[in-house]
Amino acid sequence: MAEVKKENWFKRKISGLGKWFRGMKSELHKVVWPTWAQVWNNTLVVIVVSAIFAVIIGLIDWAAYEGIKALLRLIG
Repeated sequence: MAEVKKENWFKRKISGLGKWFRGMKSELHKVVWPTWAQVWNNTLVVIVVSAIFAVIIGLIDWAAYEGIKALLRLIG
């Protein structure tokens, strides 16, 4: 009797896994994938924005460094 329950449990799990994969496949068919032109455009935007933020953060870091250096000169 216990063996039958284990077998049914396993079949239900395998069946549920198959349903999940079929559902995932059908959902992926609904996705509107970007074109290569859109991918390249978005990549360039990310690179440019990252570079701009790197410069801004670098300037803030440099200003903080110079400010702390000036304060230490005043104190010492």
